[in-house]
Amino acid sequence: KQAEKAVHQKKEQSKTKCRKARRRHINLVAEFNRRQRKNIWLETHIWHAKRFHMVKKWGYCLGNSPTEKSYRACYRAMTKHCLLQDLSYYCCLELTGKENELLKQLARICSIDAGLTFKEACCLSGRFEGTLNLYRADRYPEDMLGPVTFIWKPRDGSENRQLWIWMHPALKQDILRELKAIFQCSEPEEIYIPEPVTTSVQEEKQMDIVLSLGKKRKMEDKEGEKAVPVKKIIGDSTRDPFQSYSWISQTTGIVISDRTMEILRYRLIGPLSHSVLTETLKAASLQTV
Repeated sequence: KQAEKAVHQKKEQSKTKCRKARRRHINLVAEFNRRQRKNIWLETHIWHAKRFHMVKKWGYCLGNSPTEKSYRACYRAMTKHCLLQDLSYYCCLELTGKENELLKQLARICSIDAGLTFKEACCLSGRFEGTLNLYRADRYPEDMLGPVTFIWKPRDGSENRQLWIWMHPALKQDILRELKAIFQCSEPEEIYIPEPVTTSVQEEKQMDIVLSLGKKRKMEDKEGEKAVPVKKIIGDSTRDPFQSYSWISQTTGIVISDRTMEILRYRLIGPLSHSVLTETLKAASLQTV
C-alpha cells in the first residue's frame, strides 16, 4: 500500500505545470480572475503590486506605501511636475431625472449654512466639481452622513439632467439608502442576473486541455474559434453581484444607478497637470451626418 501511494504521489507531482506554462496569458487571466473574487483589483493593480505594499481595505486591494524611498520624488512631482493617483475605488452613484425634482429633494440632505449646495450656479452648469457634506433628510446639523463630491452633466437642451455623486466606499450604503428614501426609488428598473463565474475546477480543466501531453493546443469554443478568458469583475466590494444596480421612482421618474467600478477616476496633482492632460487627450473631430 505504501508503494502504491508513493506511485500516485509521483504521478500527481508530474502534472504540476512549469513556470513558463503558468505565465502564459490564457492562464494568467484565469488566475487573476480567481484571485480577485474576494478583493476587487483596480485597473492599475499590476503596476502598484510591483512597487507598493498592498493592503486589503473596503473590499479592494489597494497600494498603501511604496517599497522604495520615493517620498521625495512624490513631493517633487506634486510641487514641480505632475502626480497621478488612482481613486477608482471611490463609489459613484448616478441620478437621472428632471432638474427641478432633483434639486428639490437634494436640498433636504444638505444646507446652505454648511457651504456649497447642489444648486450652486458654477456647479449646476457642469463646468466645475463641487464638494459638500450630506446629512439625513431634514436632520441638519445632526446625523451627518459624510463628505461627497459631485458633478453635473452639462445641459443638452432637455429638462432631464444627470448628476454623478462620488463617495468613500465606507459611506456608500448609508448614502444610497437615504437617496432611495427621499426619491422613493424602491422598485428596481431591471433585475441584474450576472453570468456565472467560472469555477476553479472548470478553469483547471480548461488549462489541462491547453497543456495536456505537453503540447501547445489552442482552446476552442463551440464555434471553433479561439476562446480567450476575459477579465471578469461581477459586482463590486460594496454590492452583492445578484442585487439590482438601478432603481426608479414610479412617481417622479428619478432613476438612481450604481456606477461603481464602471467609471474610473484619477487625480492629477501638480502645476503641470493641465499640460499632461492636453498632451494626452486629443479632441475628436466633430462629424455631422
